[in-house]
This record gives sequence, C-alpha cells and structure tokens, in this order.
Amino acid sequence: MEKNQSKVIKRKFKGTVASANGHKTIVVEVVRTKMHPKYLKRYKVTKRYQVHDEKNQYQSGDVVIFVESRPISKQKRWRVVSSDEKN
Repeated sequence: MEKNQSKVIKRKFKGTVASANGHKTIVVEVVRTKMHPKYLKRYKVTKRYQVHDEKNQYQSGDVVIFVESRPISKQKRWRVVSSDEKN
C-alpha cells in the first residue's frame, strides 16, 4: 500500500431476515446483548437494518452476514455478503 491509501474497516453483522417483501431489499434483525451500567444485568437489544440483496435470493428466516457499503438509497447502507449455512 502507498502512504495515502489506508485500509477501510467495514462493520460486519450477522442477523436473521425478518422481511423480504421489497425488491432487492431485505430487512435483517440483529440481536445483541448489552449489560446495564448500574445493575450489571444483561439484556437483549434488537435492531433492524435494511440490506441490499442484489439477486433477491434470501427469504424470511434465513441467517445472513452483511457489511457496510456506500449509500444505495435513503435507508440502505448495507449489502449482503453471504448466507450463514451453519444454522
């Protein structure tokens, strides 16, 4: 690599497809566990991401891995990398 080029670190998540009704768009739910700062109890937090699916190949219930990308539309900033077959 040259001096001016720096390696871009892209965020990567794994989640379950909640909806596949849009054209080339899927909604993926990612469940994370957080710990309360005062009471130290763990709790689940769910977040939904709109992810670009170029081939419309994923259905509801599939487990997918997706990464950050350039803005594709108003709400889509993610694209599917692969399916998680270990499920």
